[in-house]
Amino acid sequence: MNTPQRKSWRWTLAGLSTAMASLLAGCGSTPPKTPQPPAAQNPAGAKADEPPKPSAPTNAKPAAPKISNATSLRDYRQDAARHLYEHNASRIYQGKLQPQLYAIGVLEVNLDRQGQVTGMHWMRAPRHAPEVITEIERTVRAAAPFPLPSRLGRVIYTDTWLWDASGKFQLDTLTEGQL
Repeated sequence: MNTPQRKSWRWTLAGLSTAMASLLAGCGSTPPKTPQPPAAQNPAGAKADEPPKPSAPTNAKPAAPKISNATSLRDYRQDAARHLYEHNASRIYQGKLQPQLYAIGVLEVNLDRQGQVTGMHWMRAPRHAPEVITEIERTVRAAAPFPLPSRLGRVIYTDTWLWDASGKFQLDTLTEGQL
């Protein structure tokens, strides 16, 4: 039953949610510059049926994981957000976000000493967009290992995901704000 009182409550809740997102968006800093796309896979002059030649020796060791020297969870959240941006450069929304976002979610991520994801907990899940929930969880797992929390040991950090209808996102920690 949609009484005027119930409709008013919904509008009040929607207004508070929007105000909270705007307030959180104003607390961010500028995200790092996105890296340039890699060079073409098939260099000029290479035959189409030839496999591309590796640019690095095949016996090269994988890059060592980055180390975070953060001494607080707030500092580590910055390192984790930058790490996610580096792994998803083409998916980061550039500039200020539109006032009406498709989804906003608050996710708590549990990491072990090696930067591996040991668990996730939605503090505010965008239940109206289950595909966004799935994609955010996949994105977090794919970015592992996160920077090693050398001074903190195991880490549980929280960030707010600001999701545009285009499928691009910003994290509240590094957001450029909203229009």
